[in-house]
Amino acid sequence: MRARRLLPAALVLAGLVVLSGCANGGGLRVEGADTPATSAAPSPSVNRGFAPSTPPSTTLGPRISAEAMSLTEIRDSLRNDSQVDAYFRKLLARCTVIARCLTRGPAVDMMKTGQPQQVVLIHTLDNFVVGAALMAATPTGPRRVWSLKADQLKISPTRQGELVVEAKIFTVDDAPCCPSGSTVQVYRWVGGRMTTVSSQIQEGD
Repeated sequence: MRARRLLPAALVLAGLVVLSGCANGGGLRVEGADTPATSAAPSPSVNRGFAPSTPPSTTLGPRISAEAMSLTEIRDSLRNDSQVDAYFRKLLARCTVIARCLTRGPAVDMMKTGQPQQVVLIHTLDNFVVGAALMAATPTGPRRVWSLKADQLKISPTRQGELVVEAKIFTVDDAPCCPSGSTVQVYRWVGGRMTTVSSQIQEGD
């Protein structure tokens, strides 16, 4: 008789335990419920070695001084560059004494990389300048950025970050001492290339 009285009570107790086990709703797993919810707003960037915390550098690589490029390396780079004027490549291929065909001009940061590029003048064995090139130092060696074919060049940088290029104009009958005129051109690095921003022709005397 006592067992019959206890049986309904046991069933009621079992039902309460089952209902309390479903109180979290739908059987969803709740892990770490004591941890605070994270904010949807982005947190400040912290450099942990996975991504830079500052914008990437615009330099061509590790800083290399313009003087670190030897004239021999520059000569070889220009000789092997198919975009260089054929006459330049022929002249440089025959040049065994580098100082007789290449000389350094100013070192300038035309590309705004924080790493100067080297102006080099290309000339014949009798020191007649026939052109110039702008070379950038890279970890794999000198790389041509720009080149120009003109006679008796003089190249000067300006405070505005431009290059002033003075050249002589020779006609067929002109002697090396006496050009018929000259040009003055100003170049600037615009849109990833050297661009002429002004040009002036002057007649000879």
